[in-house]
Amino acid sequence: MSARAGAADAGQASVELVALAPLIVAVVLAAAQLLAAGAARELADHAAEAGAIALLQGADPAMAAREATPGWSRGRLHVRVEQRRVRVRLRPRSFVPGLAGLLETTGEAYAGPRPASSAR
Repeated sequence: MSARAGAADAGQASVELVALAPLIVAVVLAAAQLLAAGAARELADHAAEAGAIALLQGADPAMAAREATPGWSRGRLHVRVEQRRVRVRLRPRSFVPGLAGLLETTGEAYAGPRPASSAR
């Protein structure tokens, strides 16, 4: 093998690496977006549970749900309380433009039936 052939092989490898770089970046961004969606799902479930607990304690469920999430997610959080059910919708951070809306997730918790009033 001549020195010239070795240089050509090295050049070919560089061209292939440059050609694959966008694909590698796309795979990394997609993986990061899926991880963000999974984290959003866990946060939505946790926030809904915090809201249901607040209902049981007579506190504001929407405020409890917001306080149960990290600061970055509070602007992406929507809390709805219907009777004894707390539903939280959360849109994950977006690493890939346009995907956050498609990966929006919902967490739901139920505070149980209303306590029976004690009649004396």
